[in-house]
Amino acid sequence: MLQSLHVKNLALIEESEVEFAPGLNILTGETGAGKSIIVGSMNLALGEKIPKDMVRNEEKPALVELIFELDNEEQANQLRELEIEPEANQVVLSRRITGGRSVARVNGETVPVSVLKEVASIFIDIYGQHENQTLLNKKKHLVLLDEYAKEALAEDLHCQQELFKKYRDLKKKREESVTDEKARNREIELLQYEINEIEAANLMQGEDETLEERYRMMSGAKKVVGALRACHELLIGEGESASGLIGRATREGQTVQDFSKRGEELYGQLLELEDLVTQTGRDVAGYMEELNFSEEEFYEVQERLDVINHLKDKYGDEIPEIMEQLRMRQERLAELSDYEQFLSRLEKEWEENVSNMQAQCRKLTEIRKKFAAELTFKVTQALIDLNFLDVKFDMQFHTLKEPTAMGIDEPEFVISVNPGEPLKPIDHVASGGELSRIMLAMKSVLAANDKISTLIFDEIDTGISGRTAQMVAEKMNEIGRQTQVISITHLPQIAAMADQHFLIEKTVVDDATISTITRLSEDEEITELARMLGGAVISDAVLLNARDMRTRAKQMKQ
Repeated sequence: MLQSLHVKNLALIEESEVEFAPGLNILTGETGAGKSIIVGSMNLALGEKIPKDMVRNEEKPALVELIFELDNEEQANQLRELEIEPEANQVVLSRRITGGRSVARVNGETVPVSVLKEVASIFIDIYGQHENQTLLNKKKHLVLLDEYAKEALAEDLHCQQELFKKYRDLKKKREESVTDEKARNREIELLQYEINEIEAANLMQGEDETLEERYRMMSGAKKVVGALRACHELLIGEGESASGLIGRATREGQTVQDFSKRGEELYGQLLELEDLVTQTGRDVAGYMEELNFSEEEFYEVQERLDVINHLKDKYGDEIPEIMEQLRMRQERLAELSDYEQFLSRLEKEWEENVSNMQAQCRKLTEIRKKFAAELTFKVTQALIDLNFLDVKFDMQFHTLKEPTAMGIDEPEFVISVNPGEPLKPIDHVASGGELSRIMLAMKSVLAANDKISTLIFDEIDTGISGRTAQMVAEKMNEIGRQTQVISITHLPQIAAMADQHFLIEKTVVDDATISTITRLSEDEEITELARMLGGAVISDAVLLNARDMRTRAKQMKQ
């Protein structure tokens, strides 16, 4: 469940915090007051793209923060699969926008936006003003059905996706295998040349890195050796060196070692220093020896690197990639060298894959048809509750010409809204208001099935009025008993059903327009309902009507 929303420096909102409750949370306000900004800001926190000019003041950071409370153990398990541990049974999603860049966080830890979206999908589903248009897109019908049946479909869909991947690869191989003898011989000749070229190099894993390091050392060795020679001379050279000077100091110090404890300590330090300088000088000499190489050795390293880099240019950026290319060419050469046997094996593998995939597609179709019957029955019941008096709602299955990773099904929702009318595709029958109600029915069924804890409706009531509006209000109240609902509405029938009612208002402060959101008291709810019923002039009769509407809504809720 969504506990709270905190918005700062977005569009008309300077800073606002809203505490939501279980049940039906209603947001109302005049047109242009900023109602849709609330949903827009939630979308940002859920990982959507940042619209241009969404940030109110570009010089300041913008912030959206959502706090969710876990409703069931399944949500906790889904979070753990994403390696996110709830804190005090809560999850905090936030998105901070600064200078056109955003930082997404879950429980204070920075995450990619893709993870933010995955976490959000566990808790919340937002139904926007134009989402009912998805019902007009037949391709989306399969998505809605698979969402309803996802647990039953999961294993078989994964199997189909693996089979389809192999099917696609085999199909490509079959198409490429249709070639004449001349072309085949040309390919064999090229493959043999490339295989010989790679094999002749006798590559060893990691040798390119070793050679590059050796080459860099050799390239700068002359300068380095000169510096080392100077170090060696200064440390232990025959002239006036550090070793000679410290040796003299040590001999002088020998005379004071018996004088006192302190003198003994100083003499010991001089001995250590003499040993250290001598050893360092030897180490420098040893390093000079390592850097001592011939011009011939330098040429060999350079030539070997040229060979490796030439192969990298042709076959891959790394030695493992080159070796993989070698393996692929060897396999292809073997295929072409025994071409008839290769074709026979390929055809057998193709037929086996097609047969397995056809069987898998049939399994998917059976599962989908079973769940389609269940889904359409539940949606039909929900539609009856939404004032479709004599509705028939079903799903018809068509078969694609070619299989896909999702199978071979092309299902389509069909509906009849009047007695005696045949079932027809939704886009042939439904008006705007009917589409809104069909989508509301669909969402209510999917949310109950998917255990989504929060449903957000942004003006679900478009094109609805009268008795239908009342039935939509009753349906939303029913959904709110099982799932938290947050709804932006312009219909008083829906607003009257609120368990918690918020008013969004636009005001001018210091010559700047801002939107504020306020939770209404009982009396303020009546006043807002009267405004929605009566417009600019609120008479006593309108207030009485608003109070009566609220009283009847409360009675029905009880």
